[in-house]
Amino acid sequence: MNTAVNTVNGHAPTTDPHPTAESRTPAPPAPSGSRKASRSAPADPGSGEGKKPSAAARLVALARERYTFVTSTDGRPYAVAIDGPNIALPLRGRAGLRQRLARKYADTYEGDVASQSALADAMTVLEGIAESDDPVPVDLRVGGGPNGVVVDLGTADGRAVTVSAGGWHTVARSPILFRRSGAMAPMPAPVLDGDGLAKLHALLNMDAPTFQQLVGWLVAAWIPHIPHPVLTFKGEQGTGKSKTAQMVVNLIDPSPASKRSQPRDIKAWSAQAFNSWALCLDNISTIPPWLSDTLCKAVTGDGIVDRALYTDDDVVVLSFRRVLAMTTIDAGALAGDLAERLLMLDLQLIEEDRRRTEEELDAAFEAVRPAVLGALFDLLAAVLAVLPGIRLDSMPRMADFARVLAAVDQVQEWHTLDSYLATSANVAGDALEGDPFGTAVANLVEECGTWSGTAAQLLEQLPAPGGFRPQGWPKDATRASGRIKRLAPLLRSIGVAVDDTQRSQDRHRHRLLVLSRINPASPAASAPPPEPLWPDVAPLGQGRTTPEQH
Repeated sequence: MNTAVNTVNGHAPTTDPHPTAESRTPAPPAPSGSRKASRSAPADPGSGEGKKPSAAARLVALARERYTFVTSTDGRPYAVAIDGPNIALPLRGRAGLRQRLARKYADTYEGDVASQSALADAMTVLEGIAESDDPVPVDLRVGGGPNGVVVDLGTADGRAVTVSAGGWHTVARSPILFRRSGAMAPMPAPVLDGDGLAKLHALLNMDAPTFQQLVGWLVAAWIPHIPHPVLTFKGEQGTGKSKTAQMVVNLIDPSPASKRSQPRDIKAWSAQAFNSWALCLDNISTIPPWLSDTLCKAVTGDGIVDRALYTDDDVVVLSFRRVLAMTTIDAGALAGDLAERLLMLDLQLIEEDRRRTEEELDAAFEAVRPAVLGALFDLLAAVLAVLPGIRLDSMPRMADFARVLAAVDQVQEWHTLDSYLATSANVAGDALEGDPFGTAVANLVEECGTWSGTAAQLLEQLPAPGGFRPQGWPKDATRASGRIKRLAPLLRSIGVAVDDTQRSQDRHRHRLLVLSRINPASPAASAPPPEPLWPDVAPLGQGRTTPEQH
């Protein structure tokens, strides 16, 4: 039997087992199309009727009124102010949206403070909102703009410098999205005031060819899509290596901690690299193999994947390419593959009558920094204009950086590329001298001209220095074969070719190593003749006048 059931808003009315007089009275039928609920229908708990929104709901509403939400290409959620600088704020953390939202909530709802659980619930909702769209690039300090390069000045108002082939400009709002970190400091606005490059050279104890290579590296450091060699200042004590490195890094990416100690493990390194565009490792004496490999990957582009906290299957991805600098006394402490990615600059001993206190140097640097930045941005714009037409006869290991040096040479009429190639050959020789096994291999080829055999036979042929096996000497044939492959670029730079493609003719078909003499790849092995360390420079404010438009 069919039983008709009256419904209100699509729900059956609740039957009261003990009806009152009021409930026995039938309610008048609702007009057609009316959305008004009957008194007998219970209030929907989720409808919010007669109930104020939760603190989490209020927090989400406040955030959506003032921010848009995006996810970066490495999967991190950010908030961007609708009426503010183009800066990506992390949702969590000391300087993130959570802290700002808690303060805004207290200001908006006087006498009420959002609880930790309400803030956590709101952050979870906002993370979901951020993930609803495709990921977007979020850059740190330097990024590729629509027509060139954009450099974040790191100021609270979000100003940036845009550089293209047509020149550079300081803009009130960056055209691309940047993120900030606690390791960043503001950069002064660049100006044109005299010859900024000469003013920088006057603070550094290096000859003209060395300084010109440094200028080329500084310009390349603001081109984000190319690998950058590790700028390495070498010299004895008293040559000002640490102070020079500090000034150079504070030109590219100012930081309250511009000089860092050697990281203890990969996690410490990844935290430093994620939060800074340019880093300097100070007073490096020895580099462990893991750090050498890590620095090489940071030059060309690295990605680190780790498990996210409090999860079983979620991961955190850190992907970056960084601009690196080091100070050291002995280049022989560097591994061969890292040595090929270095720009080694020798600093001269500072004469006593030219020494200055650190306070004086800091004041002088701050005085000339805006002019130096203006001169570097000038040169960067000129390099971007000629770089597409640069072609090299031969490609060295750091080919992109070599093209930038060639562009600098074309603009400035310098010879930085030749100096860089000659210095690279010397660095390779120094690194090989610091490797006992590599030195023994080079001496073997020097004696016999050509040597052929298995890796095990090579270990038997090479005498251990002093009659005992030093640290790092291969322990077996497998390690010896791998070591030869890593040393091959350094050996080739001093005229020793390595061929491991041949096999023995017996039934075992062992892999053979063939070591032979060749002409070195770089004919110029000596550095250019020394020139005066400090140029003549006009006093501050007496150089070029600032143009009205730039």
